[in-house]
Amino acid sequence: MFTPTELYSDGKHICISFADLVSEGSDEAVQANQFLIVDNGDDALIDPGGHMTYHALYMTMSRYVPPKKLRYVCASHADPDIIASLPRWLGGTDCELVISRIWARFVPHFCTGVKTEGRIRLVDDAGVVLPLGKSSLHLIPAHFLQSEGNFQFYDPVSKILFSGDLGASLMSTEACGSAVPDFDRHIKHMEGFHRRYMVSNKVCRLWANMVRGLDIEMIVPQHGPFFKGKAMCNRFIAWIEGLSCGIDLVSQDDYRLPMPARAPSLASLSLS
Repeated sequence: MFTPTELYSDGKHICISFADLVSEGSDEAVQANQFLIVDNGDDALIDPGGHMTYHALYMTMSRYVPPKKLRYVCASHADPDIIASLPRWLGGTDCELVISRIWARFVPHFCTGVKTEGRIRLVDDAGVVLPLGKSSLHLIPAHFLQSEGNFQFYDPVSKILFSGDLGASLMSTEACGSAVPDFDRHIKHMEGFHRRYMVSNKVCRLWANMVRGLDIEMIVPQHGPFFKGKAMCNRFIAWIEGLSCGIDLVSQDDYRLPMPARAPSLASLSLS
């Protein structure tokens, strides 16, 4: 039985996280979180995932809203674990896809046999504020924090920043539906990922300067557990601000031509 995590609810506005929808036993598939925001009956689904999460997500979210009437599918970027299930959402609901303009012409590659015309809202690099019920959902720039055209989603009611791959950690599914208990001990679960996938410290610093202008109570990434409380969120912002990553770390040793494999000798060949 899948167990959603209620991140916030005041009766009219609710934020739900789905952390356990990747099929059990799928050790080769990365764990991924999906998110649903509902405000006064209007709804947005954030980073709905690939085909292996679609059915469980569709059925589980029906506890909160009629999926057929889904208004938005919001994609932080265009990786398979973000929107590989898109043709099923476009075919099975009335949703509009919200995605960076630079990924628009890639979307049809996910959607063979499903019409996308008139159902994609393109977001320019500066971001946008989407109306949602009696509130709004803010798409804020997070370019090069994994992807060239990348957005995060800030909910001003719950004060949650849905941060995509920033803040992600690679952990067991059981640990992913709850808050990080100890930041220092958690660093080992996210450091390698961030050093590889975030493009540079310059971009991390620019992002940190931007989000300090937001009132944040929770930072919730697409993989792993979330950061809860201003103190914990500030710890993460300060950590990423000081992180060397991506092109800061590469050297000529990372750009060398591969050596040709040595041909096997006749003596080593099996004749059986």
